[in-house]
Amino acid sequence: MQKILLDVDTGIDDALAIAYILAQQDVELLGITTSYGMAPLNYTFRNTKKVLQILNQQIPVYKGARKPKSRLRNYDGIIHGLDGLGETLKEDYINKYSSNGENATNFIINQVDKYEEDLMIITTGPFTNLANAFAKKPDIIRKVGKVISMGGAVATPGNASKFAESNVYIDPEAANIILQSNLPLTLVGLDVTRKALLSQEDVHRWKKINTTSSIFFAKFTNYYLNSYQNLHPYLNGKAALHDPLAVSVAINPDIVTTVPMFLKVDLEQNTLGRTIEDISLSRKNDSATFVSLQVNAQKFLKDFFQKIESMF
Repeated sequence: MQKILLDVDTGIDDALAIAYILAQQDVELLGITTSYGMAPLNYTFRNTKKVLQILNQQIPVYKGARKPKSRLRNYDGIIHGLDGLGETLKEDYINKYSSNGENATNFIINQVDKYEEDLMIITTGPFTNLANAFAKKPDIIRKVGKVISMGGAVATPGNASKFAESNVYIDPEAANIILQSNLPLTLVGLDVTRKALLSQEDVHRWKKINTTSSIFFAKFTNYYLNSYQNLHPYLNGKAALHDPLAVSVAINPDIVTTVPMFLKVDLEQNTLGRTIEDISLSRKNDSATFVSLQVNAQKFLKDFFQKIESMF
């Protein structure tokens, strides 16, 4: 059974990814670490706990980074709402959810030390928690089995700027640490996630299931679709399933075609957060990042909807 640690900044597509991974067979989800990202930390932690509660799942959740390594983070709520879940939790007080005592950094370190190559880490938010863990204990880089990260835009425009994908742009220094490390990393970025799209018809089907969980998921996902319609009208009312696709790649790696590349993050202000190939270094003994460039979207979508609807 594959042991997995999931690192999130629970906005809407993170919530979908949580439900999707919980529906997988032969997976042991050891815990979920949270950070700031699509909303402040207290909100992303609350959102994660609420999703687990709605799905009647008992998974430990740990609080991590409250801010990027060296930058400010402002929240506009345009895509995910100011609460991070489509304005569905305004009355759900953030202080009523208790945290496991251990912080995210220590939990990541302890799980890598315990399971080593048997552990897979999936990240669907900024890279800050992972970078903090490796800064505290660098030797876990050579121990962990595999890391799958939703992030980056290598051969496609960004979504946080014309160059940068959001998870990288939020904390480019942390992302650069991870991409320049020797981690066994697969990057699932906008190159493929923009090809895996959710529609209004899908959400309508969830409403018809008519359970507490399906109605809750339909409500915040509908907010996501409406946000995409306003920002990306060329998608004809559809929205990208960024984070669930990263989970799919972790479970079914053949769902994407990857190319090994040595990457870095551009830290220059005018191109901040751009993920680009580092052709200036000769690193024959280092591990390249496997960059996802093509996806079998139809296969992924069929599995995603089958699995997530089984959780409702």
